[in-house]
Amino acid sequence: MNKQQHTSSIPDISLKPNAATHKVSIQGFEGCFHQEAARNFFGKTVGVVCCSTFKEVIDIAKNKKESNGGVMAIENSIAGSILPNYNLLQKSNLTIVGEVYLQINQHLMVNPGVQLADIREVHSHPMAIQQCFGFLDKYNWKLVEKEDTALSAKQVHQHRSKHVAAIASKLAAEIYGLDIIAPNIHTLKNNYTRFLILQREEDVQMIDGANKASINFHTDHSKGSLAKVLTQIAEEGINLSKLQSFPIPGSDFKYSFHADVEFDNLKQFYNVIKKIEPFTEDIKIYGVYKNGNMPALHNAIKAEEKASLQK
Repeated sequence: MNKQQHTSSIPDISLKPNAATHKVSIQGFEGCFHQEAARNFFGKTVGVVCCSTFKEVIDIAKNKKESNGGVMAIENSIAGSILPNYNLLQKSNLTIVGEVYLQINQHLMVNPGVQLADIREVHSHPMAIQQCFGFLDKYNWKLVEKEDTALSAKQVHQHRSKHVAAIASKLAAEIYGLDIIAPNIHTLKNNYTRFLILQREEDVQMIDGANKASINFHTDHSKGSLAKVLTQIAEEGINLSKLQSFPIPGSDFKYSFHADVEFDNLKQFYNVIKKIEPFTEDIKIYGVYKNGNMPALHNAIKAEEKASLQK
């Protein structure tokens, strides 16, 4: 079989015009963690287009009349990779221009004046409720599952409820005017989600300090071909921070691979792309961007845990 044409041409991002991002698509309601991630990356003034599904996030991110891009969760430290979102990314032709690692802090919130003794029900997303069982088990409250944490907070606010609390983010409490009656009620304190910042290729501008990239490739599936690719990456001194396999539709148990790689400079990255081309049938670069700074996140978590122990 003839080797397919490679799609790993080096993008000339230095020639792209500056394009300020004012509005991005997110999955969830206002006050959700996606909006927190968007604010962390773009600043508090960024506008959001709230979507009910991740497919809708991608569709709106591709439409320049509706948004300047999108923010999409891609993996969680507890639940793992969000595999359907990798498939959406692969088909989208959007470019990754950044990432955000967001610590998922869950808070119990109520309307102003409501006390713990007044609460009869707690509403939130099933995953958020599950993350907070260590706290919730202390009380005889009815737990009601909702489709979104931020929606739960919004409904508590709208109904002016005196007996219903919500579990959601600090941002949700701020937006809907709720009081956080019990902060940080999640059991696992090192729960974080990684979000990708996506833009249309024509809007991508030069990214200062780019030191990470996401690529997709598949080999000719000959003996040892994947090992040869990984060896080239290691020998170039590049850190392979993620490797995820996906079955190739219509093939007989053949796989493509999503890889996140971290490097010192762009020359080092493009050198390794050239070195692995002979061992692959196709390479696609999803984006070259700046690392989301996981060490800073870990330091923040340790500082929070230390403060808790000193109380």
